Order: sequence, then structure tokens, then C-alpha cells
Amino acid sequence: MTPLRAIGWPFAGPPTDPAWAQAIAAHPSARPARVTEQHRSGYVVAESPDESYSPESLPEWQRAKCPPESRPAVGDWVLVEGEGKAARIVALLPRFSAIKRGAAGEHYKQQLIAANIDTAFVVCGLDADFNPRRIERYLLLLSGSGVQPVVVLTKADKDGADVDAAMESLSATLAQGVAVVAVNAKDRASVDALSPWLGEGRSVVLVGSSGAGKSTLTNTLLGTEKMKTGAVREGDDRGRHTTTHRALLAMPSGTCLIDTPGMRELKPTGEEDVAESFADIEAIAAQCRFRDCSHQREPGCAVRAAVERGDLDAGRVANFLKLRDEVAAASDQLATRLAQKADARVQGKALNKRLDEKYGKH
Repeated sequence: MTPLRAIGWPFAGPPTDPAWAQAIAAHPSARPARVTEQHRSGYVVAESPDESYSPESLPEWQRAKCPPESRPAVGDWVLVEGEGKAARIVALLPRFSAIKRGAAGEHYKQQLIAANIDTAFVVCGLDADFNPRRIERYLLLLSGSGVQPVVVLTKADKDGADVDAAMESLSATLAQGVAVVAVNAKDRASVDALSPWLGEGRSVVLVGSSGAGKSTLTNTLLGTEKMKTGAVREGDDRGRHTTTHRALLAMPSGTCLIDTPGMRELKPTGEEDVAESFADIEAIAAQCRFRDCSHQREPGCAVRAAVERGDLDAGRVANFLKLRDEVAAASDQLATRLAQKADARVQGKALNKRLDEKYGKH
């Protein structure tokens, strides 16, 4: 296994993707490296599992107006020139997948969680942390990202953990083809159930709330106490943020793991596919009397009828309606933002043309 392959290089040899090959050819003196940490002051990159360094980043990434999604995230591949303190990033290689969420605040922004990921482990504890509605929200954010979701239920060994009841609560999720695996995150034999998604050149990100067991699971998979862990609070099982930043870690098998801080706010970006995440509800909604049925009080609503018959879970339908509205609102904000950027480009070109006509090209 080559050093690059050991940190998730997605090709068995040179890149076969034309866009990657073209970008690399444009910088013949540069070499690929992967972003393993992202900080406000810059990035940490690696060319092998054993050595990392902090190169100088591109100037445009440091500008306040640079969109967050245009900057590298943990998991991105970049091209680096120079050695030691003279090392600098010269290009960002194309992404084949990206996990994003809407950033907190009134203005529309996207936050990139991780890039070039094959699988996302949506980690949820079988204690007070267990929340099917939150899992559905995570799955919605992953829809259309190019990342395969796997729901990982931790703390299956804890007193009072009811795996069968949890599986029943997630029956609709299972019906969508999403794998759900219950494990004891502290037991290596138990987490071996996740091995189908862990292999050479594969990259896996762990997402979930604080205290769900992401760092414990990461340590068990790595076989070493790499990540700091902490106990949840008594009474409400709420966790503390033991992971403070995203970090990419290489497993001996060649799989890369990315542990992330717990996320309490999961805002859609407007690019999610609600129909993909709630295909069961959408299929029934196609039978509604009115094509634009909001599934509230309209006569002939097949969705409400299915809830009354017990064919659909009322909580899942309520979450579907809530998320559908959130995605629609975010989509409108995104469209407005793109239109403003396009208008600014047109005005900029018009201004440059007028200046050229008046003063001549320089």
C-alpha cells in the first residue's frame, strides 16, 4: 500500500479521472496531499499516515468574501509545491463528494463538513440520545452528497438499551435501503460489524451529536486511544464536546476516519433531495387528490389517510413537512444568492468595458 493510498488516495495508481489528471498536469512540480485538519489559521496536510505539516494556503482562501464551500475542508486533496516552511498549496483538486450544512446565522452560507468521503456513519446512542427524527435530518443532509449513509447505534451494551425497539422506530429508514447497525463502541468484536464499509482507500466520516460515542468508536476502530472521550451528563445523557475540530485519521487497513465535533444545528443548504429521503411518503403523496396537496387539511389527502390507518408514522410525516419547508426556504435563499453573484459579475464586466472604452486597455 502506497503512502497516498494509506490516507485515502481514491485511485490504485495515477488518477484516472480526467479532471484530476488535467489539474495535476497543470502543476508539474506539485505533489498531492490530503487535508487532515482545518483551523482558522490554516490547514494541516499529509502525504502519508506518519507525517503532516502546515503549508501556506492560497491568498483567495484567506479573504473574507471567499465562500466557505470554495475553501478546502478535511478530506480534500490539494497540490503542494515546496518543502518545509516554503511549502504552499497551489491548487484544490476536484471533489467527488461533499457533506455540507447551512451555516448558523440569518445570511445564507454553506459550511463544508468533509470532502471526498465514501461513507458517513450517522452515530446515535441507544440512550436519551436516540432520536429517529434527528437521524432523518442527518440522512436528508447526506442526500445527493455522493456519500453512502450508515446509521450506527452505539451503547447497545448499556442497561435499558432496546435494539429491537430502535430498529422498529427506524423501519421506514431501513425500507429506504439505509443500513442500520447496533454496536458496543468499546468492543472491537462488536464494531467488526462495520467492516463492510472499511477498506483500503475508503474514507469514512462519523457524524452525530455530542456524547453519541463517535470518538469512542474511532478509538476502537483505530485500536488506540487517539481521540479524547468523556462521559455524558447524568440525568439527560447529553454529551460534552470532547472533539473540538475535524481530524482525518488513518487506520492500518488503509481506511481513513474523520471524527467530527457534535453538531446541534443541522440546517439544510437547499440542495437536498427530500423525495430521496422520504420516498415512502412521496409515493403515497402521489395518490392525493390535489397535485399541490400540503397534507394539512385538504380533502382527499392520501398521506393523512395513511397516518390514520397506521401505515405512516405521524412523527415521520411531521418531520417530512418541516424539513420540506426548510429545504424550500433554503433553496430560495440559495437562488437569490446565485442571482446576486451573477448580477455582480455582469455589472463588473460592464464597468470594465466602459473603462476600457474610455481609457483604453492597458
